[in-house]
Amino acid sequence: MRIGVPKESTDGENRISLIPDDVAKLVRMGAEVAVETKAGASSWFSDEDYSDAGAVLTADANELLSGSDVIVRVRKPLPGDIGLLKKGTIHISLLDPFLSPETIKQLAEAEISAFSMEMIPRTTYAQKMDVLSSQANLAGYVSVILAAAKLKKILPMMMTPAGTIKPSRVFVLGAGVAGLQAIATAKRLGARVDAFDIRPEAAEQIESLGAKAVKIDLGETESTKDGYAKEITEEQKQKQKEEMAKVCAKADIVITTAQVFGRKAPRLVDNAMIVAMRPGSVIVDMAVATGGNVEGSRPDEDVVNNGVTIMGLSNMPGCVATNASQMYSANVFNFVSEFLDEETKSFKLDLENEIIKATLITHEGAVVNERILKSGQG
Repeated sequence: MRIGVPKESTDGENRISLIPDDVAKLVRMGAEVAVETKAGASSWFSDEDYSDAGAVLTADANELLSGSDVIVRVRKPLPGDIGLLKKGTIHISLLDPFLSPETIKQLAEAEISAFSMEMIPRTTYAQKMDVLSSQANLAGYVSVILAAAKLKKILPMMMTPAGTIKPSRVFVLGAGVAGLQAIATAKRLGARVDAFDIRPEAAEQIESLGAKAVKIDLGETESTKDGYAKEITEEQKQKQKEEMAKVCAKADIVITTAQVFGRKAPRLVDNAMIVAMRPGSVIVDMAVATGGNVEGSRPDEDVVNNGVTIMGLSNMPGCVATNASQMYSANVFNFVSEFLDEETKSFKLDLENEIIKATLITHEGAVVNERILKSGQG
């Protein structure tokens, strides 16, 4: 089995799908790994690192794509890349399948067995392959670091001969993986942290990190089987917004983390809430790539509204590409090695396996994933 690792073709993507340590593991398991030259440069992994790990280096991207049995990458392929893949190629990446119908259609027509790493089920068995969690963890950290750099205040309390500086106040909206990491990072930097999540069970997690859980009585709220918050009613949304506005007005930094995979992000912070904040405050919209939690946020731009800076970075894990690649690579290695047949040294496509069923999007010329078919694709 030949595994191909191409250089990412999406502009601004600094991560790589397999780091040298995981390449070495796959080579020891009997796979051949071909890596495009300079593919790891933006993550600070050199061609020499890959060569030492046992990879075959190639400068011919077209040959790498057309000559590999398995392609692993971070982002979805460009149309021109799909045309180079041979029939039956296994393609593993972040596909954003609900919002990429044309890509899914092209992969199906090319008879590619395409896997979407976002679709890894949230089970104990699959936890080591959970890309969304590993990358969200880093994104939560980065959101605080970027906000702290933009804020013209320090985060911790400081006692000096000239007087005492009060700690900055950070308000985190959403206490999933990214939100909890943002809370932990802000606390480590000495900020006073408030956080809110509509899931009642999240309050204990927030307080375990030393933050104050903002309590808003919304009545009956539920979580999905995967631990995500279910959508609330319009009346609940209005009450939530009114209470959040009071906390936002006192905050120096607001970080919004609410995303629903495959759907547009919910609007949490509107213009009235922004105008009520103090000039110089900073908002980080972590959901900007899927429509944004904050009114007026724009992907990869800083927007200033009434003196409040709204930061919208669409690829926060890419800001720490070395570690993000390390974690993504571990997820990919665990996925590939789970289905690597020891005898034939090939990828075993067990269509009854729960992880395969959840992540396989296209196969043998058709869209086969139940969730994608229910969304109207295929």
